[in-house]
Amino acid sequence: MKSFTIKGCAIFVLFTLYLGVWCNGEAEIVAAPMEKTEQEALYSAIQGFVGKWWNGSDLYPDPCGWTPIQGVTCDLFDGFWYVTDLNIGPIHDNSLACAPYSEFRPQLFALKHLKSLSFFNCFVSPHHHPIAIPTENWEVFAGNLESLEFRSNPGLIGEIPSTFGDLKKLQSLVLLENGLTGELPSNIGNLMELRRLVLAGNRFTSQIPVSFGGLSKLLILDLSSNSLSGLLPLTFGGLASLLKLDLSSNQLEEKIPTEIGHLKNLTLMDLSNNKFSGWLTKSLQEMCSLEELVLSNNLIGGDLMSIEWPNLNFLTILDLSNIGLSGEIPESIAELKRLRFLGLNDNNLTGGLSPKLADLPSVSALYLNGNNLTGQLKFSEWFYRKMGRRFGAWDNPNLCYPTGLMSTSHVPYGVRPCQQEVTVNGIDLEKKSKLDNGNLNQNSDFISSLGVSSCYIGGLWNFFLVELLVLVLVLNLNL
Repeated sequence: MKSFTIKGCAIFVLFTLYLGVWCNGEAEIVAAPMEKTEQEALYSAIQGFVGKWWNGSDLYPDPCGWTPIQGVTCDLFDGFWYVTDLNIGPIHDNSLACAPYSEFRPQLFALKHLKSLSFFNCFVSPHHHPIAIPTENWEVFAGNLESLEFRSNPGLIGEIPSTFGDLKKLQSLVLLENGLTGELPSNIGNLMELRRLVLAGNRFTSQIPVSFGGLSKLLILDLSSNSLSGLLPLTFGGLASLLKLDLSSNQLEEKIPTEIGHLKNLTLMDLSNNKFSGWLTKSLQEMCSLEELVLSNNLIGGDLMSIEWPNLNFLTILDLSNIGLSGEIPESIAELKRLRFLGLNDNNLTGGLSPKLADLPSVSALYLNGNNLTGQLKFSEWFYRKMGRRFGAWDNPNLCYPTGLMSTSHVPYGVRPCQQEVTVNGIDLEKKSKLDNGNLNQNSDFISSLGVSSCYIGGLWNFFLVELLVLVLVLNLNL
C-alpha cells in the first residue's frame, strides 16, 4: 500500500508540473500564464466569429487553464500557454456558435502555434451574408498547421486560396459541403504529408489536377458531388497508400485507366454517377483489397465474364447497376462469400441465373431487375422469405418461377409463374399438339397435290386423335 502511495504521489507531481501546478504541503495552485499577445489574438479572433457581445476576458479569464473555452485546446511552450486547436461552430452543446455576420479577423493568423483549425456550420447564409476564405497570411501556419477543416458552411463561397499550397505540414484538408466554386488548385499536390483530402459537396469545376496523383501518403481522397469533368488522371495509379477513393456524382468521362489496378490497398472505390465509358477494365481484378466497388450509372458497358471475380474475395458491396452490361452473369460471383449487396439491375444481361447465387452466406440485397434474363428461378422459398423485395428480379419478361413448390405468400415480387404443362399418361399434350401441327404444316403441300383439302384432312386427323385418346383411357380403366 505504501509503494502504491509513493507511485501515485510521483505521478501526481509529474502531472501537476506539466500543468504548471505546484504542491507544497497544503494545496497551493499556481497556473501557467498565457502570453498576453496570444490571449488578445485569441479573444479577437473568436469575437469575429461569434459576435462582438462576447467578452472572453470576463467569461474565460484563464482560457487554457481552469476555465477553458470550449473548442480551444492549448499546450505549453517555454512556460506559457499557446493555442494549438481552435474549433468554431456547434460541435458540442456548449461550443462557440457563430453569429449571423461572422468574419475572419487578421488576429487569427497571430496564433503561431496553431496545429488544428476547423469551422462547422458557421457560415450558413449564401444569400444574406456570403463570405470567402481569406487568400493571404496562410503561410504563417506553414510550420505547424496539420489539420484544416470547413464543414457544412453553405455561405462559404469563392475559390480555394492557392496559398493553401504553402501548408507543407498539413495532413488533413477537409472542405466538405460548402459553397466553394472554381478550379482545384494544382499546388495542393505539393502537400506531401497529406493523409486525407476531402473536397466533396461543393461546386468545383474543370479537371482533376494531375499533381494529385503525387500525394503518395494519401489514405482518403473524396472529390464527390461536384462538377468535375475530363479524364481520370493516369497518375492516380501512384496513390499506393490509398484506402478510399470517392469520385462519385461528377462529370468524369472516357475510360477508367488500367493504372487504377495498381491501388492494391484500396478498400472502397466509388465512381458512380459519372460519364465513364470504354468497357470494364480487366485491371479491376488486381485490386485484391477492395471491399466496396460502386460503378453504377455510367456508360461503361462490357461483359462480366471478362473479370476474375474470385480475386476480389473481400468484396461486401458490388454495385454495377445501369452501366450497359451485356452477356450472362458468371457463376463465379457466387464465390464472393462476404458479399452483402449485389446490384446488377438495369443492364442488358441475358441467360439464366445460377441457383448458387442464393447460397451467398452474407447477402442481404440482390437486385437483378431490368434485364433480359430467361428461364426458371430455382431459388428456395426460404430465400424469397428472407429477402422479400430486397431480391429484385422484376422487369425480366422471360423469367419465371415454378409453381407448386412454394406457398403463394413467398414468391419473387414482380415475376410471373411458369406455365404449367398438361399431361395424360405421361404425354405432354401441349408439346404433342405443337408437334402434330408442325407435321401437318410440313405435309400440307403433299396433301394439296393429292387434290384433297388440308383443312378436311386436319379435321379428320383431330377426330382420330381424340378417338385414340379415349380408347387408351378406356383400356387403362379396364386393366
